[in-house]
Amino acid sequence: MTLIEAIGLAWEGLVLNKLRSFLTTLGVIIGVAAVILMIAISAGAEAAIADQINALGADLIIITPTRGIPGRPPTLVYDDVLALAQSVKGIKGVAAEQIVADQLIKWGNVSFTAPTLGTTPDFPLVREAPLGVGRFFTQADLDRKSKVVVLGSKVAQDLFGDVSPVDQEIVLGTTRLTVLGVMAPKGKVADTDYDDRVYIPLTVLYQRFLTNPMMNNRLRTVFVQATSRETLDSALGQIKSILAQRHGVTLGNPDFIVQTQEDIIKTQQATTETFRTLLAWVAAVSLLVGGIGIMNIMLVSVTERTREIGVRVSIGARPQDVRRQFLLEALMLSLFGGLVGVLAGIGGAWLFDETGAMRTVLIPWSLGLAFAASAVVGIFFGYFPATKAANLDPIEALRHE
Repeated sequence: MTLIEAIGLAWEGLVLNKLRSFLTTLGVIIGVAAVILMIAISAGAEAAIADQINALGADLIIITPTRGIPGRPPTLVYDDVLALAQSVKGIKGVAAEQIVADQLIKWGNVSFTAPTLGTTPDFPLVREAPLGVGRFFTQADLDRKSKVVVLGSKVAQDLFGDVSPVDQEIVLGTTRLTVLGVMAPKGKVADTDYDDRVYIPLTVLYQRFLTNPMMNNRLRTVFVQATSRETLDSALGQIKSILAQRHGVTLGNPDFIVQTQEDIIKTQQATTETFRTLLAWVAAVSLLVGGIGIMNIMLVSVTERTREIGVRVSIGARPQDVRRQFLLEALMLSLFGGLVGVLAGIGGAWLFDETGAMRTVLIPWSLGLAFAASAVVGIFFGYFPATKAANLDPIEALRHE
């Protein structure tokens, strides 16, 4: 029997039971689709994390205080920022941040609450948040504790509409401030909406908005931007050394945490790894169930066609011909399931991405991997039924009713 003849016979055997053949492939379809979706979802999650972190600014170093003793203030202070700006070589700028609870903001008859961020003049440079109109406050504004404010684009639109905000006076909490400018739209990065914020000099925040005296001069985060990726490691070492000396701690037991974007990305990727492993198990179990389904149906098929096998062997068919026929049937079932599964996986990834349920990135090699997995499943789980059919005694097979 030629290969073409064997394929023809295998196809006829499957077509005779169309519904059963389709239902048999469902496990493979689900498994293959799960493999493609698993890779697309994990790649999408990693891409989204990288985009969000890179949106914080290029070659960024993030400094935060360690979790201190309850009731004690954070260890980072404004003087640390001044020391870093003056002493660290190979950096473009240093921006400090401290945030307070939403403050009531008013202009005329319009009022609503908005998060208030106290920061320093390098904020637009370090955080890659350019101004749309007007200007940002300067070091002179910071030193004089000038009552000025820069608005996020959404806050400016909600507050002033089509009126130019620059040089207008607003009331933030109980403090009257002059609007210097409006930030260009930046959107959300992680859970932070940069457009729905107001930005004031850090010294004004300390003076007018922090009611807890322990928090005076304290910082939540300090951002340092290196001049390039080549100077990043050097800047990291300088920052750690300066802060350790200023805080009277050792580098082995610091009261601050210094991270780069790559550190954060690696941490986030470790989290997505767990999710990816879970999806991999789902895909593997689905393929296993599909393979067992194929083996089960093929065993049933061998039993149903025992007499046919006996006739074929008695008129000259060799055991390897019978084995090849049934192995091809199992392979066809799995390949059909693999093809439909690939289409389902592509469609599912597209649907998730378009509906915004989660970001997906379709990886081309995952299609080949999933399809190859379906072929392996067909061969592996089809071999036992095919061998059983090939080893049937033709005399006993002919007696079978």
